[in-house]
Amino acid sequence: MRSIAERSGSQDEFYRRMSENWAANLRVSIPGIVKSFDALTQTVTVQPAIRERIVKALDGTIQHITLPELLDVPISFPRAGGFVLTMPISEGDECLVVFSDMCIDAWFSNGGIQNQIEKRRHDLSDAFAIMGCWSQPNKLTNYSTTSAQLRTEDGSTYINIKPGEINLVATTVKKNGTPI
Repeated sequence: MRSIAERSGSQDEFYRRMSENWAANLRVSIPGIVKSFDALTQTVTVQPAIRERIVKALDGTIQHITLPELLDVPISFPRAGGFVLTMPISEGDECLVVFSDMCIDAWFSNGGIQNQIEKRRHDLSDAFAIMGCWSQPNKLTNYSTTSAQLRTEDGSTYINIKPGEINLVATTVKKNGTPI
């Protein structure tokens, strides 16, 4: 049932609807699922993992739509000071997709400071994939609360770091490709 304000077309209702419309078109971030990875360009194709809720203006019915796959999305890993942490990316990996305030095309192609070549904001085509976010069905078992770890998801192989101690757990340890 519509409220009196909705039926009367009040100014408050106008601004409420305008605000809802603006917010409905603003993209900030969304969880995603990797569909493919291109190691050469270091980009992913990502399927947004949440369907968008649409309310039809004419009758008020609710519909959920699947957003399109996002193509050529740059990946993000920790990288600074001449060092970078890389990991293999596989189909089905979960990530957080973040949408840029402005068109990233010129910056992504050329680096450095660039002019905005298209006037768009928070667009589906201006996304970054931050790898490493996950849902509860994919949570880690035996998560260490007392040390930093670089580990496999199953926890069978890891480097464990505590103050004054480094522990390496693996079935084989190699130096320059040769078991030691």
